[in-house]
Amino acid sequence: MKFLLKLQIFNSIWTPKSPCRFFSKHCRGFAPQNISGNESPSLYKELPEHFNFASDVLDKWSQMEKNGERASSIPALWWVGNQGNEVRWGFEELGFLSRKAANVLSDACGLKKEDRVIVMLPRIPEWWLITVGCMRTGIIYIPATTQLTANDILYRLQASKAKCIITNDILAPAVDSVVSKCQFLKTRLMVSEGSRDGWLDFKELLKAARGDHDTVKTKSQEAMTIYFTSGTTGYPKMVEHSHSSFGIGMTSTGRLWFDLNPSDILWGLSDPGWVKFAYGSLFSTWIHGACIFTHSMLQFEATTVLNCLSRFPITSFCGTPTAYRMLVQHDLTSYKFKSLKHCLSGGEPLNPEVVERWKSKTGIDICEGYGQTETVLICAVFKGMKIKPGAMGKAAPPYDVQDDPEKTAASERGDFYITGDRGIVDEDGYFWFVGRADDIILSSGYRIGPFEVENALIEHPAVTEAAVVSSPDPIRGEVVKAFVIPSPDFASHDPEKLTKELQEHVKKVTAPYKYPRKVEFVQQLPRTISGKIRRKELRNKEWGRT
Repeated sequence: MKFLLKLQIFNSIWTPKSPCRFFSKHCRGFAPQNISGNESPSLYKELPEHFNFASDVLDKWSQMEKNGERASSIPALWWVGNQGNEVRWGFEELGFLSRKAANVLSDACGLKKEDRVIVMLPRIPEWWLITVGCMRTGIIYIPATTQLTANDILYRLQASKAKCIITNDILAPAVDSVVSKCQFLKTRLMVSEGSRDGWLDFKELLKAARGDHDTVKTKSQEAMTIYFTSGTTGYPKMVEHSHSSFGIGMTSTGRLWFDLNPSDILWGLSDPGWVKFAYGSLFSTWIHGACIFTHSMLQFEATTVLNCLSRFPITSFCGTPTAYRMLVQHDLTSYKFKSLKHCLSGGEPLNPEVVERWKSKTGIDICEGYGQTETVLICAVFKGMKIKPGAMGKAAPPYDVQDDPEKTAASERGDFYITGDRGIVDEDGYFWFVGRADDIILSSGYRIGPFEVENALIEHPAVTEAAVVSSPDPIRGEVVKAFVIPSPDFASHDPEKLTKELQEHVKKVTAPYKYPRKVEFVQQLPRTISGKIRRKELRNKEWGRT
């Protein structure tokens, strides 16, 4: 069965002057008790013609902070570095610095409304300044993970026609290696302590920039951001979101799933390049005036996470199932999470045994949520709802989520949008994730399209043909596995050495997280009558399905 979303309801949110079912008083019964329904500046019964998250949400929280209506002791952004250094900005300071960032983008970079900018930065405070600065200027920002290779960067620059790219000194050389092929790219902006020829220095420009800036007027349905999502039969595709789809649409995510109010501090572990980062580390949190906590760690470190949950007054924590699987392997009883009261998970299915182990050691349930790059939250276990281990909860208002009993290749059928994910719904209305209807691989929260990995493998002289599918893994949920037909010249090579060589090759050609952790050498691949590879057959073999 495939998940279906009722488009009629979904569209009602984004249509100007139409009633929004969630934001009306009739839906307040769904909300946790600590949310009154009147606290967030972005709660609308009707979608306004114009909307800008920076001016209509952030600046209003800033004013409430000035008026003493929001506690200034709780920052809007709380960043912790690897050396223990910290940055704590309230909404007032965030507003001031993001206006300076907006002036850097408009003046020094020469960008204007509707220009596209790729933002490829790790978890550093400047990421939020630049992103909010883009909102203030009407510039369309395109988040990208720092794990991209030169080929990945080239593809995104060419596909998006971005006029500017913003990154750090580590990734700047990769950008420079492909810049000659990017005719639309006019400006390179670097966030670093040093300098580089051909690059503008963001930190120096920010110091010199004016602190006053009038946010441009943007319509609710004008484009605000673009995310690249994994492709199954081709390269990653662009998904565009408007100013209102996240800026207003994620109100329900923060209210029902994250259960936030202005006194809460939420830590989400997602990478800034993925849409889940927008869920927990931007829109949902700030819509409700809560604090975004983040740590600069480039790779997941279980002890760092556990120490932070013990040391800092984090009230809500959101991680991937992989993160929880790694955390429960430690002695959780030796850590005291004095402030933690709400835990969440998303990005892939969560094992019931992990939920039970976490609850037995911490006393806290893990509430699952499900969404896509193309949507906001679709299903979730809201706080206070009965936990069914393995279930991802019920439909999130205003969605009407159903099952489709028939196969279809179309993305829309009548009033329904077909997500491409398969699941079942029980008699209580809980949805249970079964798997992808297509070939997308969900590994440690990353969505990986097999096409890119197969292309990378075929570039190696040892590979005649390759097929990539998911394979079960006790830690990551599933990993990338490659079935490889070796070329005649390499048929006698040592399989272990050749496997390592192919793995290193894929890491260099495409993003490192996409490399096949498992490789099996075969003489032939299963095919359809027309000659297409039957990945489903390989995938079923891996998962023990018939």
